[in-house]
Amino acid sequence: MIKKVPNPIDKHVGSRVRMRRMLAGISQEKLGDALGLTFQQVQKYEKGSNRISASRLQQIAKMLDVPVSFFFDGAPSGDVPAGGFADSAATTYISDFLATSEGVQLTKAFTRIKSGRVRRRIIDLVEALAEEDGERAPV
Repeated sequence: MIKKVPNPIDKHVGSRVRMRRMLAGISQEKLGDALGLTFQQVQKYEKGSNRISASRLQQIAKMLDVPVSFFFDGAPSGDVPAGGFADSAATTYISDFLATSEGVQLTKAFTRIKSGRVRRRIIDLVEALAEEDGERAPV
């Protein structure tokens, strides 16, 4: 039996729903209740395995206090790059990370730091740790 692969745009929109929901501190169950859905349906939307209708997307946008266009920011266009390296893989990697609980926690904590100097030092620390980890990783 062939497993159906979610459309990349549906997956992207779902990941943006998840990211915004998590940033707002709303559970899948709470969002589902507000929309008249089960949390399982919200999970399917967030994974992209079920498409979100236009009217439902508008409801979600209103609940999460963002414009509908927010869910399409950085979405794959489906166009084939003309050649060379494209930023789309890096953009997808970043948005996938930001949709995780670790990404949301890190983003929330980082944005609460007021000092630009301290934020810069944290970035330097993380980059140094990543380089060190990269040197130890097997090839």
